Amino acid sequence: MKELSLCMIVKNEEKCLADALNCGKKFADEIIIVDTGSTDKTKEIAKKFTDKVYDFEWVYDFSKARNFAFDKATKEYIIWLDGDDILLDEGIEEIKKWKQEGEDADTIMCPYVTGFDSNFTPTFVFNRERIVKNLPILRWHDPVHEVITPQGKIIANEKIKVYHNKKNKPHTDRNLNIYKHMINEGIKFTPRQQFYYARELYYNNFIDEAIHEFSVFLLDKEGWIENKIEACLNLSKCYQIKKDSNKALTCLFGSFVYSTPRGEILYEIGNIFFFMKNYRLAIYWYDLALKSKPDLDSGAFVNIDCYQFLPALQLCVCYYKIGDIVKSRCYHELSKGFKPEDERVKFNETFFAKEKGHL
Repeated sequence: MKELSLCMIVKNEEKCLADALNCGKKFADEIIIVDTGSTDKTKEIAKKFTDKVYDFEWVYDFSKARNFAFDKATKEYIIWLDGDDILLDEGIEEIKKWKQEGEDADTIMCPYVTGFDSNFTPTFVFNRERIVKNLPILRWHDPVHEVITPQGKIIANEKIKVYHNKKNKPHTDRNLNIYKHMINEGIKFTPRQQFYYARELYYNNFIDEAIHEFSVFLLDKEGWIENKIEACLNLSKCYQIKKDSNKALTCLFGSFVYSTPRGEILYEIGNIFFFMKNYRLAIYWYDLALKSKPDLDSGAFVNIDCYQFLPALQLCVCYYKIGDIVKSRCYHELSKGFKPEDERVKFNETFFAKEKGHL
């Protein structure tokens, strides 16, 4: 029987921490909570689930806080969660099953679902190193967007899905401030840090600065291919904000040198042509997006909707725009099959019902 420590770092998570811990108590043999400066009832809630609640003075470094938590763990294996993460019953039962009879490993990769609908169907997912052996070499690095480099025997378990239940938390400049602190300290970015710094600039609407930093990252021969592809996508969105469609398209086409075209890229190309009212070209790219297949094992951020629902929805509109009502209805039915309760689908359903009534 494997024993498992749950390690969490938290700050001001009073709205969601109990949900995470109610999941964790069902599979964890010990729970370790490290608080990085809460001013609400987070620690009070944590102490209802465990007596292993520790304070950690914030030092602009998430990895140091996580490693502090890991160093408190006493069990053979460690699982980590954020304060706003949850697992469904299937995932909890799979962890219990793995503890009893599952394969031994050093690193277990599991889906991290950061986007999902009301039925918990994943729409945005990527694999993370979720369970690791309690070994000194399996520790966190990077001050922000911290990561454990998978080592040793690595296996995957697709049934242990962790849902990031962020409940519409607004994006903050917290991560950007960490990168600025690193710059002030004279720390030279790794390619990975360079990518995420550029992305934080983009998320915080520093568009010109983001364009520069993404360009620096793409010119570097180092760097993970999946980050290169996403950098092309984000750089394109920066140029779209600046209303430069030609450069936006050039960035997207530039991603093709790294790998086969991804659905996210194909869908975005379709969007640019759609807003240019070039509906036939938009149809071409949306159709390619719909035919492409997501690679859930790549480790990349995968927006599943870009391979299914969204291109079907847009093809419905495009075919209507060019006067092909039959195909428009067909793609409406396809999009409805993916998400029958989506408001856009409901609008189209009502629209087509009215159209039929006028015939």
